[in-house]
Amino acid sequence: MKNLRDTVIKPLAALTLFAVVTISSAADKIPVLASFSILGDLVRVVGADRVAVTMLVGPDEDAHVFEPKPGDAKNLLQTRLLVTNGLGFEPWAQKLVKSAGYKGQTVVASQGVKPRQMVAGKGHGHDRGDTDPHAWQDPTNVTLYVRNIAAALSKLDPEGKTIYQANSEAYAKELQALDADAKTQIAAIPADKRKVITSHDAFGYFGARYGIKFLAPQGASTGSEPSAKEVAQLIRQIRKEKIKAVFVENMSNPKLLAQLSKDAGVTVGPTLYVDALSAPQGPAGSYLQLMRHNVTQLAAGMKLN
Repeated sequence: MKNLRDTVIKPLAALTLFAVVTISSAADKIPVLASFSILGDLVRVVGADRVAVTMLVGPDEDAHVFEPKPGDAKNLLQTRLLVTNGLGFEPWAQKLVKSAGYKGQTVVASQGVKPRQMVAGKGHGHDRGDTDPHAWQDPTNVTLYVRNIAAALSKLDPEGKTIYQANSEAYAKELQALDADAKTQIAAIPADKRKVITSHDAFGYFGARYGIKFLAPQGASTGSEPSAKEVAQLIRQIRKEKIKAVFVENMSNPKLLAQLSKDAGVTVGPTLYVDALSAPQGPAGSYLQLMRHNVTQLAAGMKLN
């Protein structure tokens, strides 16, 4: 007959050992802090189970208007790698690094990307010469992003270098497939129909890659508001060019575009995801899902022009 002590204690001991191993494994993960949700997803892709990723600006949140809190400084000091987009997207990031006294490693994911300049004089509420920070809207740029992230993680964790490089290169192939599919869908639309209205001017890289003309009442940042004159100018353009493809983004205030569409007599299409992922169960829970969703919705909208 089994001893009651053996029956109870041994399973408990095994459970305790499992818990210790699990906790130890979690403790061994490299803590990485990403500035916003899209970068958080890319870090998870490259780092896999060797990293523990947190984000300053989460899904469905707007990095343009983000203001760090004391808790963010605490989270930063507990991380070993800070991943930012650069190109002026997070002007608050360096202020946070300085105020927190962060001494860890930082990687600018967009390093090596050829930046685009905002197009001035089209009523979009931005200044001539502003750098467009939304480089991830071209998937070929994201190949650079993941390789930069892989290099930074390899520096922190040389033992994982092979894994990081393999993950980034496998993802680069997925990006190539995504890009090819986007080209195919958009090429099926006549060039004179490739015109879209969006909430703010975030699709410059996407438009350049796929030959689409984007117009927006807001500039590169959702923190800016267009003047009445700029909105009126855009309404005239919508009517003149008979643009039916009108979209609002997930982290934008939809009131402006709703008013614009009402005055111009057009219907706002499904939500696009530009500067932030959706919740995990939403249509844009990852970068690849975000891009596929946007391509599909934009193509359907442009067919109505």
